[in-house]
Amino acid sequence: MLIPMTTPLALIFLVMLVLWLATFLRSAVGFGDALLAMPLIALLVGMQVATPLVAWTGLATSVLILSTSWRQVDLRTFWRLTLASLVGMPFGIWLLQHGDERIVSLLLGLLLMGYGAYSLYRPTLPALASERWAFPFGFVAGVLGSAYNTSGPPVIIYGTMRRWPPDLFRATLQGFFLVSNVIVIAGHGLAGLWTQEVLLLTLLSLPVLVTAVIAGARVNRRIPAAQFARVVYMLLIILGAIFILPLWL
Repeated sequence: MLIPMTTPLALIFLVMLVLWLATFLRSAVGFGDALLAMPLIALLVGMQVATPLVAWTGLATSVLILSTSWRQVDLRTFWRLTLASLVGMPFGIWLLQHGDERIVSLLLGLLLMGYGAYSLYRPTLPALASERWAFPFGFVAGVLGSAYNTSGPPVIIYGTMRRWPPDLFRATLQGFFLVSNVIVIAGHGLAGLWTQEVLLLTLLSLPVLVTAVIAGARVNRRIPAAQFARVVYMLLIILGAIFILPLWL
């Protein structure tokens, strides 16, 4: 069934608007699009459409960003994070089946808020000198990603503690998210979520994503490294609150 027959044009416009804002955020700072887009798009078209749509647009966003910034990717760190996350994924599946999602969400939210607040008030937080720290952070990302689709926070914390400059931070995250999205999308396909409505919405979103990535890239280049770190820390606090807030509703 085609989108014009099932989804009003006004609703399509709202979905595209949310995707533009979410993609602009990710292009500017490297992350945050899914946490912004998922709840809003789910309210508009339902979770069965929102989940695969955000995954597809996330993949497209990674490709668009990397098409111009792939040279800034820290390949050694990228492979360490990716391989470690693959090791962690089976543990995440076990956690999904046997763990308490409320407890995990609470702990993750407190970790993000605590680290973000501490970093804002203590800018001299010790940096991670060794790249070997990519393995434990990547492992935790794999666990959380396969369990609750939240692989980003551990990698974001790792990048800030490694003192990555904005361009390297943004590009390396996209490489990691690219692999994660491919795995997630494959799982959606096996689950039968590649509906015609999802695929058509994805195609309609491509021009929207291109303009959002271009606008976000311009902002990214103009943010000084020190100011960029403060923006990331504040976003971590907001993301932590997003994890915790639903537990009290």
